[in-house]
Amino acid sequence: MPRTSVAYLLAALLTAGILSCPAIADTPARQQEVAQRGADVMPFSLSATTHIFTKTADGGVQQVVTKRDDPSQAALIRQHLAMIARQFSDGDFAGPEHIHGNAMPGLAALRAAKPGELKISYRELSNGAEIIYQSDRRRLVTALHQWFDAQLADHGHDAMAGHDSGSMHHHAMGAEKPE
Repeated sequence: MPRTSVAYLLAALLTAGILSCPAIADTPARQQEVAQRGADVMPFSLSATTHIFTKTADGGVQQVVTKRDDPSQAALIRQHLAMIARQFSDGDFAGPEHIHGNAMPGLAALRAAKPGELKISYRELSNGAEIIYQSDRRRLVTALHQWFDAQLADHGHDAMAGHDSGSMHHHAMGAEKPE
């Protein structure tokens, strides 16, 4: 292939890659917007806490923990996560919708889950709390993973992806059911 053809091909690929990505300048603005709306819903300090989203084979784990030893922030985390775990169990995802918008990836599928399709459990941690999401429905596991990705993008440096160490395998709900 002639050198000029390679150069044109490379330029086209780079341009396509840049244009297909979200605008980099929009990311900090979006994260600031989400942080401001998050203060309406979350009683704890975003800057004093970290959200950890760990995808698992049957769903995922959402943890919110303090960055430093802070019993008052840990109590606020527990209060909030216990409340939203109850709401989510009832199919009420109004909090995330308020913070992230109604077009948040995965949200519509989670909201449409039928009773028993999505198991949601709450557990206290020494420095916060966690919500465990489990489903044997592939569409809901996919929706949870999309929802986690959206939260990671929107919360920026206040959030991080966790890594499934295999500890969730004992929580499996059974064989995957077809959709």
